[in-house]
Amino acid sequence: MKALLEIRNLTIEFGRGKRAVRPVDDVSLALHEGETLCLVGESGSGKTLTALSIARLVPSPPGRYVGGRIILDGADTLSMSPAELRRVRGGLVSYVFQEPGASLNPVIRVGDQIRESLRLHRPSFCTQIEVIRLLRLVGIPAPESRQRDYPHQMSGGMQQRVMIAMALASSPKLLVADEPTTALDVTIQAQILELLSDLRTRLGMTILLITHNLGIVAGFADRVAVMYAGQIVETGPATDLLRGPLHPYTRALINAAPKLGGSARRLAAVAGSVPIPGEFPSGCHFHPRCPQVQPDCSQALPELALVGQGRQVRCPYWSAARTRLPSSP
Repeated sequence: MKALLEIRNLTIEFGRGKRAVRPVDDVSLALHEGETLCLVGESGSGKTLTALSIARLVPSPPGRYVGGRIILDGADTLSMSPAELRRVRGGLVSYVFQEPGASLNPVIRVGDQIRESLRLHRPSFCTQIEVIRLLRLVGIPAPESRQRDYPHQMSGGMQQRVMIAMALASSPKLLVADEPTTALDVTIQAQILELLSDLRTRLGMTILLITHNLGIVAGFADRVAVMYAGQIVETGPATDLLRGPLHPYTRALINAAPKLGGSARRLAAVAGSVPIPGEFPSGCHFHPRCPQVQPDCSQALPELALVGQGRQVRCPYWSAARTRLPSSP
């Protein structure tokens, strides 16, 4: 299967000299055509910075790309000119962000905002017919009339559907959804995820979903990458990773998620918090919070090692808690 996106040893730095910090450090990911990859981790892990870097959207200054490559559809975005980047942004890759009310222009009708995206990336389709088709595609009822609405006349779920329609207007190969359900209630969250899954099937789209909620990963993702303190700590097929997590951080995230059925129990919270960039501990970044910490965990930073078919983990002691790897589906 062809890789649409390859992030190789990406490092992003803010500040200079002794004050320089690296909130994203030596991150490598691959995303294949037609695949859905979920990037999971607590807030502050570096997920959004990694996603923004795909289209080189991290402001520079203050941010700097100090290492790595980002190969998108065969071209390195880190070496592109501004004109080339304009064709990539919104064209080859589109973004859907959390809190759609903050992303939509409050004084422009939603149909006109979608039409602007069409004008920039598919001018020959910049028509009212195409705007209505896109609104209908994302499940907006009565799109002929709703296209004339302003954002404040729509619910949060409808606003997010408009954002998805804007993202699809350019017919992108890659859709990056950054916490698209965070500001929505549980019922609307399920509807948005179902919509994204349906669009992927109907349009053959590739999706990178960023979330801190492992509960929405099952049944949606093909693969999962877990990120902590600027680094990838585990990757693998979604089913295998959720049934048999290898890294202590992944296990802690899964144990902290509420479960339906069974007896009531206190949630197993992950002790401590994600360290801020510049204050990452020596050795394994997770060791101060790890329930299985070993004496040498603070000494050397472990490598992201291949430990099974499609499985990678950044912990030399992963097998202490697991005697065997789960089989791939």
